[in-house]
Amino acid sequence: MSNIVVKKLERAPINETPIEIVERKGIGHPDSICDGIAESVSVALCKMYKEHLGVVLHHNTDQVELVGGYAYPKLGGGEMITPIYVLLSGRATMEVLNRETGEITKLPVNSTAVNAAREYLKKTIRNADLERDIIVDCRIGQGSVDLVEVFDRERNAIPHANDTSFGVGHAPLSITEKLVLETERLLNSDAMKSEVPAIGEDIKVMGLREDKKVILTIAMGAVDRYINSCDDYIKVKEIAKQKVEENAKKYAGDFEVEVCINTADDDKDCIFLTVTGTSAEMGDDGSVGRGNRANGLITPFRPMSMEATSGKNPINHIGKIYNILSNIIAEDVAKIEGVQECQIRILSQIGKPINEPKMLSIEIIPAEGFTVEGLNVEIEKVAQKWLDNVQSVTDSIIEGKVGTF
Repeated sequence: MSNIVVKKLERAPINETPIEIVERKGIGHPDSICDGIAESVSVALCKMYKEHLGVVLHHNTDQVELVGGYAYPKLGGGEMITPIYVLLSGRATMEVLNRETGEITKLPVNSTAVNAAREYLKKTIRNADLERDIIVDCRIGQGSVDLVEVFDRERNAIPHANDTSFGVGHAPLSITEKLVLETERLLNSDAMKSEVPAIGEDIKVMGLREDKKVILTIAMGAVDRYINSCDDYIKVKEIAKQKVEENAKKYAGDFEVEVCINTADDDKDCIFLTVTGTSAEMGDDGSVGRGNRANGLITPFRPMSMEATSGKNPINHIGKIYNILSNIIAEDVAKIEGVQECQIRILSQIGKPINEPKMLSIEIIPAEGFTVEGLNVEIEKVAQKWLDNVQSVTDSIIEGKVGTF
């Protein structure tokens, strides 16, 4: 076993604790926009590198900044005054030297990055005019690499950790966590946008649970071109509230759920109205890593890593791989009969193979009638299976099958 330690988690199950707070910043929040762009650029670069050379080269595109624009929203449709500015930075390999022939292969890093960013924005911020409303500026720093070194590294099957860092994960999600996550997914779903196009993408859900009651406070930007009066705006909120309440029944069990939308409104002079569907048009800035963790949530009542997951290279960057891997292992461990709750911490040591962590700590709450000692062997087997197949996590990231925010 690769430094795997299984211990009992000495606390009550999260659903039985008196208070819990959970947050999710939706895909149109300025911070989430940056996360999404950063990861889209990384995935696009991975595919471009593999197409040109058959191997993913070094890059980190986790330095995306958004500077909020300025808009004049109004009932019936307003306009953008100053565009949103998005800066792509970080580092990427832009050329490869073939030591044997002396030939230098230049790679289309900047064009690949800009195209990926614009495609992501087109898909995500549906009501923005990308030619007019958003500027994408690429300042990714140049790197170069020796082709011989690249393929020598490729023959070394297991990459070595780029840093001494850690990843954190937990499972299963609590009722509050499920409610928060699924509420944002519902409001930003294709089906919801088709039915109620006035609902923008900038949606933040804050969940507070006190004992058996969950209060969902939702900030939801509305798109002004679909709203001609305050009555229209109120109706959109009422429909959204009804849909969220219906959806909550799937996850709430015997918990009571209260839904509050745009609590700062006075429904006359102050309403959350936007031109594009995001507060990024109102001077709200964004950065990678300031929002959701790798499991899509912000969970102050659970262990968390401060590491930004989106945009980091998926080959050997522990800040990305171990945070995703921690959640995957936790989900599998939580499926074992007798495991009520699980949390994972994986620590790397710089320069060591990523399948040989310095420590993989697994804490569980055993169900009634089960013990840690009785579950230990099966839990370790699950963890070891994932360490032995750690590169499958990299493959899933490159294929866009794994969420990072």
